[in-house]
Amino acid sequence: MQGNIVGSIDVAQVTLYLFWLFFAGLIMYLRREDKREGYPLMSDRSGSIQVQGFPAMPSPKTFLLPHGGSYSAPSGRVDDREIHAEPIGPWPGAPLEPTGNPLVDGVGPAAYAARADVPELTVEGHPSIVPTRVASDHVVDTRDGNPIGMEVFGADRMLAGTVRDVWVDRTEPQIRYLEVEIAGPRNVLLPMTLVKINAKSQIYVRSILAAQFADVPALKSPDQVTKLEEDRITAYYAGGNLYATPSRREPLL
Repeated sequence: MQGNIVGSIDVAQVTLYLFWLFFAGLIMYLRREDKREGYPLMSDRSGSIQVQGFPAMPSPKTFLLPHGGSYSAPSGRVDDREIHAEPIGPWPGAPLEPTGNPLVDGVGPAAYAARADVPELTVEGHPSIVPTRVASDHVVDTRDGNPIGMEVFGADRMLAGTVRDVWVDRTEPQIRYLEVEIAGPRNVLLPMTLVKINAKSQIYVRSILAAQFADVPALKSPDQVTKLEEDRITAYYAGGNLYATPSRREPLL
């Protein structure tokens, strides 16, 4: 019949096949793109074995950073930091047992990413997370309790220090850290998300003991925190949920 181009073709079936091809290609593309960070994996059987899986890693793509410079992913850099832990068994994938102080060594839940040792910046190019002594235009709402001057207690209910300032995020107006003065004297940062303030206006931290505040990673600058320092600080407190006391590493039952 003239003009009947698709008379002998099942259009619905062809459309379905085209969708399958498109979807398979989409999965392949996304699977390659998610290998821009964290790959290649290093095999625990041998440090020379690199694991890429299928499909292989994509070729590097260069991203221009908003405040100058660029970043390529995959970066090609190898994280060669020493791991202060040993496998508990000779089989591949065996759990690691810390060989030192896991909070300081960054093992297990206290592990951290080797981010850039520079601060997060605002659109204007200023450090984003700073104390209120720097961001003088930021204040604690009078309807909330001001944590400055409050005492900080560790998981053992022992006094760890006193809050001397609050660190705010200029890009998302909120308190990110409390600056705590401990024995020494020395000031350390305490993530606000790990703080519990009781009815007596006392700050309780469950993750670490009072004495362990002494080993909280220090800052290079007293008025700003870098991305790497943030990761190290938050990892230290997070690791305390498992490593602060020997009993926390035992079974719950």
